[in-house]
Amino acid sequence: MKRRILGGTGISVSEYTFGAMMLGKWGNPDHADGIRMLHAAIDGGINFIDTADMYSDGESEQIVAKALKGRRDDVVLATKGFFPMGPDANHGGNSRRWLTRALDDSLRRLDTDYVDLYQIHRPDPTTDIEETLSVLTDFVRSGKVRAVGSSVFPAEQIVEAQWVSEKRGLVRFRTEQPPYSIFNRAIEAAVLPTAQKYGMGVLTWSPLASGWLSGRYDKASDVDLTEGRKALQQHKFDPALPENAVKLEVVAELKKLASDLGRPLTHLALAFVRAHPGVTSAIIGPRTHEQLADLLDGADLELSGDVLDRIDEIVPPGTDLNRLDADYTPPALADKALRRR
Repeated sequence: MKRRILGGTGISVSEYTFGAMMLGKWGNPDHADGIRMLHAAIDGGINFIDTADMYSDGESEQIVAKALKGRRDDVVLATKGFFPMGPDANHGGNSRRWLTRALDDSLRRLDTDYVDLYQIHRPDPTTDIEETLSVLTDFVRSGKVRAVGSSVFPAEQIVEAQWVSEKRGLVRFRTEQPPYSIFNRAIEAAVLPTAQKYGMGVLTWSPLASGWLSGRYDKASDVDLTEGRKALQQHKFDPALPENAVKLEVVAELKKLASDLGRPLTHLALAFVRAHPGVTSAIIGPRTHEQLADLLDGADLELSGDVLDRIDEIVPPGTDLNRLDADYTPPALADKALRRR
């Protein structure tokens, strides 16, 4: 497993990050099996683990803690805060009040006294970015956090955060964590170039486009909208929607391209993400040992210019097949009151 430096921090991380979102009741509820999978990932060369407080309501962090007993120094550990962790309006967001508690709760669940990377899971329009960066600065100075990052921040908010950090003498975001796959290429237009401009590391999530690029969907009848994530996020999967129907056509073309390389579609999808010079590490989120083994087997694949050109023909650069796949809508679009006098 090759490694890269994380956003100028000097921290060496693997090209794959183990995303722990599927550990716990959201995916694999068997703690012992999740621990074995994490150990297999570490033994396979992955030294970067990413989780979040809200994954399975904290259960993911607890499973990660069990897996890292005696191995904490062998990994770079990242977690995130922002999403609500209770019914009270103050039990979420990017305020000093909440993040201070959120970090302490994460450290307790992770059974560690520090995390290598603490990330703001989403932008918070109700909290001034200076307020957020101020408390993150205190986290770093206290030794509880080594570096800080953002997740799913638009390019303009990345720039604003970098400007505020410089002007106010605060720690700056060293990383950004956006969605990126052959199906979701919008970040190529502004987010990735902006991150590169500021020397940020980029950890991309959903390289298999929520499973579309796993190879399991060949026709509309393969998509069961009554189970799991597909039932909860039908806007991403319902083949009756034109934005999703086209995914089946693209999958067929990509499968042929992968077959010409003698590889499964999963290997092609991950190699595409890793090929972008702005990407530091691709987050994989296996639910089973078989899925993990397949992804590790593809870590050696490097795509030629001809193959990348062919992918550009199938899905043009900067294109999202379904813009709702990104899981974030700016308030100016989500709240119609902001667009009307």
